[in-house]
Amino acid sequence: MADSHDNLKMIRKAVNFFNEKQVSAVLHAGDLISPFNVKGFTELEAPLHLVFGNNEGDRITIKEWFAKQGANVCGDFGTLDIEGLHIALLHGINEEEIEALAASGCFDLIVRGHTHQAGSYMTGNTRVINPGEAAGVLTGKATVAVVDTVTKETEIIEL
Repeated sequence: MADSHDNLKMIRKAVNFFNEKQVSAVLHAGDLISPFNVKGFTELEAPLHLVFGNNEGDRITIKEWFAKQGANVCGDFGTLDIEGLHIALLHGINEEEIEALAASGCFDLIVRGHTHQAGSYMTGNTRVINPGEAAGVLTGKATVAVVDTVTKETEIIEL
């Protein structure tokens, strides 16, 4: 998920969806915005990994509050190994950076946000995923993505 932009209602809806699907992990590709959004994730059953976006306000408090809840706060860029996949997690402000990471072949998945446009594509053996915006404020659609960790197939889900 990405770009939740202080929308606690949609964060909670996403958390409920992830819990129903019994996902193994939730990755947030930035733009949570405020520390109070930790409240929306309190019921999440899966581990949470997150990075900062370009609109985070108080990064120190966000990091502190989410870490207290057990989240892995990666800063601006995270590398994760989940179920045999090597994953890059970032907000994705710079398209050239996304393209270079994908072309490097170093990652199985690249999870990014920023554009609010949901989509998924392959570059070589690397799947690049933008789950769209969980907030639903720019496109009018609140979306998240679910990835099959065996096939790397991705489904964009409208909340």
